Amino acid sequence: METVRLARHGEIAIATIDNPPVNALGQALRSDLARAVADAGSDPGIAAIVIAAAGRAFIAGADFSEFGKPPVAPFLPDLLDAIEASPKPGVAAIQGVALGGGLEVALSCHGRVASSAAMLGLPEVKLGLIPGAGGTQRLPRLIGAAKAFPMMLSGEPVTAGRALELGLVDEVTGGDVVAAAVALARTLVTRGAPVRQRDATVRLTSADRETFEALAADATKKSGDMPNAMALIEAVRAAVTLPFAEGLAVERALFTKLLADPRSKALRHVFFAEREIARVPGIGSEVKPRPIAKAAVIGAGTMGGGIAMCFANAGIPVTLIETQKAQIDNGMNRIAAIYEMSVARGSLTPALRDQRLALITPAVGIAAAAKADIVIEAAFEEMGVKQQIFSALDAIVKPGAILASNTSYLDIPTIAAANTRPADVLGMHFFSPANVMKLLEIVRPAGVADDVVATAVALGRRLGKVPVVVGNGFGFVGNRMLEQRTRAAERLLIAGALPHEVDGALTGFGFKMGPFAMSDLAGNDIGWRTRKSRGKTAAVADAICECGWFGQKTGRGYYLYPDGARSGERDPEVEALIARISAEQGVTRRNFTAEDILARLLDPMVNEGARILEEGIAARPGDIDIIWLNGYN
Repeated sequence: METVRLARHGEIAIATIDNPPVNALGQALRSDLARAVADAGSDPGIAAIVIAAAGRAFIAGADFSEFGKPPVAPFLPDLLDAIEASPKPGVAAIQGVALGGGLEVALSCHGRVASSAAMLGLPEVKLGLIPGAGGTQRLPRLIGAAKAFPMMLSGEPVTAGRALELGLVDEVTGGDVVAAAVALARTLVTRGAPVRQRDATVRLTSADRETFEALAADATKKSGDMPNAMALIEAVRAAVTLPFAEGLAVERALFTKLLADPRSKALRHVFFAEREIARVPGIGSEVKPRPIAKAAVIGAGTMGGGIAMCFANAGIPVTLIETQKAQIDNGMNRIAAIYEMSVARGSLTPALRDQRLALITPAVGIAAAAKADIVIEAAFEEMGVKQQIFSALDAIVKPGAILASNTSYLDIPTIAAANTRPADVLGMHFFSPANVMKLLEIVRPAGVADDVVATAVALGRRLGKVPVVVGNGFGFVGNRMLEQRTRAAERLLIAGALPHEVDGALTGFGFKMGPFAMSDLAGNDIGWRTRKSRGKTAAVADAICECGWFGQKTGRGYYLYPDGARSGERDPEVEALIARISAEQGVTRRNFTAEDILARLLDPMVNEGARILEEGIAARPGDIDIIWLNGYN
């Protein structure tokens, strides 16, 4: 079946792409579109061609089923060259998304009209690649390198309105996008020979290049170890400094090299793993989420306050509940201070700050959760406390309300046993700080209703999170593996390493934070309480907590945080404490290389991940990777 239909609107040919579900640029579509462009170009009765699409997408990008296979003609760069070289103007009528190769198709046209709901982007950087069909050469020529580079570096699509501001599209319409594209095509016909991007250099000024180079220098500092980021800089620089054909050759060589780079392959693995997590085993599309209009969060500490902010940031009214007025006041003050910092940095307007704060209602007493569609408990990590809360909620919340625990480790069925509606109870494990970290582990115990799980997944996306459904079991996935690393890190301290050496080995490997800096950020008392509840001990970690050094919130932990600093300094008193504990245990301290430290920290985690898969706690290997990327940096 042909994937492109060619029709006429007077002297304008309309090539409508129809390759459901997202008009991916597979070989059949490339072949049919090339034929349609050639047929329109050779027809003396045709003055211009509009490339449009059926369905909700213009073109969502490449056909991922072709990844890793030998390329088959016609190749996308050749198709785009044919569109651009046509003597008759081509106009893209963009509705829905135009991503990757889809946007490159639009860039090869001589004009572009977008519907008001369209999204346009070049997300190849997220796959460890760069645009490979001329995007790095045509986009800078169209809007300037200083605007094109950050758009490609982030990989994030822009709205139709922003695309118009950038000069990426000629027109945005809230009406019939094909009709608007036909009108633009007729206008282009009256102007004579079409202007091709390969010939457009007016945007590539010396000022534009200077701004681009400053952006490139900043990107090198931040992402110098990312091969795709460095390749993108080189490709855009080629657009600024070289003729079009030579720039295309540079782009193609870089793209081909990235395809074989193991780091690039890893990023593609991540991309596909992120798509996979959307498919929850045993829950099909027929299972519909429950509506969530109001939420309640129990506990106004660091985690509870952060979770409440997630709801407010998503525009969902939320009641934040504590047992005493002083506690809720402290929680609200902490939230207000975080929003105020965002205003000071310029990432949030005062009006939006006020709007979000107004969505958070402080309350004393669990009865305030009565009208919530979902209640998330974020109290101390102690089973007795959580059971008491869930027992009280049983008599308060309305039928059909979802009850979720933010527990990091504890057994969800044991928590659910405290009330009479276990089918409505699951885990929603946010990561600290909850208003920043993307991961949301959704813990699916036996007996929970499918629509409760579906609701949690949909809500997670609505909150801007990356939801991963996991099975029930101590620590679930992320923290179960983390416990292995935490134990190994404790053993390293006693054997002779110091906190900054352990953290440095992990950050050198690629983690954003080491285990001790992360513990200080989350609060050392959290792990301390968990150990005590399980009858476990950790000599160094317990001693630090017994001193009241809980981390950043107390100004001391494994490191010192003078004057509220966010980055820790070495603490001679902590290092002396560690040496004393080593001596008490009869250990002769020795030095460790970074390689030694990494082996001792990471190998136990890999082994635990294998056990998690064997037990079915994680559905797929990629789920574990997504958890560690988004929850632990």
